[in-house]
Amino acid sequence: MVLIAALAGCSPAAKEPDPTPTQSAAEDRPVSLDEARAIAKEAYVYGFPMVDNYRVQYAYFVDKEDPEYKGGWNAIHNFARVSTPADTAIQTPNSDTPYSFVGADLRAEPLVLTVPPIEQDRYYSLQFVDGYTYNVGYVGSRTTGNNGGRYLLAGPGWQGEKPEGIDEVIRSGTDLAFVLYRTQLFGPSDIDEVKSIQAGYQVAPLSVALNQPSPAAAPPIDFTPPLTAEAQKTSPQFFEVLNAALRFAPAQPGEQELRDRFARIGIGPGGDFDADKLSPEMRTAVEDGMADAWAEFDAFKKDKVDTGEVGSAQFFGTAEDLDGNYLYRMAGAVLGIYGNTAAEALYPSAMNDSDGAPLTGAQRYTYRFEPGQLPPVNAFWSLTMYELPSSLLVDNPINRYLINSEMLPQLVPDADGGYTLLIQHDSPGADKEPNWLPAPEGPFALVLRLYWPKPDALNGSWQAPQPERVG
Repeated sequence: MVLIAALAGCSPAAKEPDPTPTQSAAEDRPVSLDEARAIAKEAYVYGFPMVDNYRVQYAYFVDKEDPEYKGGWNAIHNFARVSTPADTAIQTPNSDTPYSFVGADLRAEPLVLTVPPIEQDRYYSLQFVDGYTYNVGYVGSRTTGNNGGRYLLAGPGWQGEKPEGIDEVIRSGTDLAFVLYRTQLFGPSDIDEVKSIQAGYQVAPLSVALNQPSPAAAPPIDFTPPLTAEAQKTSPQFFEVLNAALRFAPAQPGEQELRDRFARIGIGPGGDFDADKLSPEMRTAVEDGMADAWAEFDAFKKDKVDTGEVGSAQFFGTAEDLDGNYLYRMAGAVLGIYGNTAAEALYPSAMNDSDGAPLTGAQRYTYRFEPGQLPPVNAFWSLTMYELPSSLLVDNPINRYLINSEMLPQLVPDADGGYTLLIQHDSPGADKEPNWLPAPEGPFALVLRLYWPKPDALNGSWQAPQPERVG
């Protein structure tokens, strides 16, 4: 199908957003150490997801020497395999669905993403994530069906109308965006089918899709090298990276006052924050502000997340879904960046057993689905093991990182029709290995994924099991 359209203003001249005022322009009076500490805390909570996203995108689409490098911007990069312990850029990676990735630079013009028809019983999704880590749109089995289509991804500066032949326009709030494709794999023998589907995923600039002259290219980006995931926690250079990310992130509605406050210490798209030029007293104030942010997060996690009071359903979604709750947005990035919106996937997690004790490979556990109580989903479910504190997959002698619904025929059911999974470090014995999910020697967490959850899961009438300690 050829796209035919006449667009007015579809290719604005590429330019970076107007800079936020620096400290001197925002207010003349000096910033006290207490003020700086409070601003640093607030800016850290606000900015952590953006800085972590910047780290991932830099590894995937910029640094050709990084082992996680996928390829250049504005092209699709397919990986016809599931994640393993060797995949370390993203915490809590899914190991159910082979991924495809697009790093989108939308400064010059939008992108057209083409999806081929996919058989009706196979789940797939395209998750559109902006630089704030908001989920700005979905294409896939749940939202658009499996008949294929063409979709336009546009940045904040695009003023065009939906072209003929485009099914939907998805708008990113930032100039740099991320598209994560998930294509369900039914088992090892199914990998060639996944490869065939991935070959049908296509990405092209709008001008190419319309067979029109290309607009002027956006200027090359002088990327600030990111910090490591560990250094992000304590180094004041965090805010230099945040400034780099903010260059491509116009303020959201209602955030200008917040941005002006950040500018008091040089944080913003045109900010002059320089960790090496801080006085010893100011550096301490900034570091204390960062520590305050983590203290708030840790208390929130202990009191709200670990108890199950809040979770992934509250952490991921649109800017409207999060409604200015930056602590929730930070929690989503820390605990599993790029998590899906609740309607697309739920992630009931367990870090403690049924008695409230932290999970550890030094103990043995059972995880039982009562008869008729398997996770209620339209697509599929999986239970995945993650080592803590890294939140990465666990190397083990049988190379099993999860148990999912596609493995039910291989599991041994209980006498009453339920299923008991065995969660432990050592093998439970050859006869019980079909139900074994290997654990590391030390702390771990379990994440249950429900893809395209049914109403019983979304409204809470179905509850995930809790690990029960054995002996």
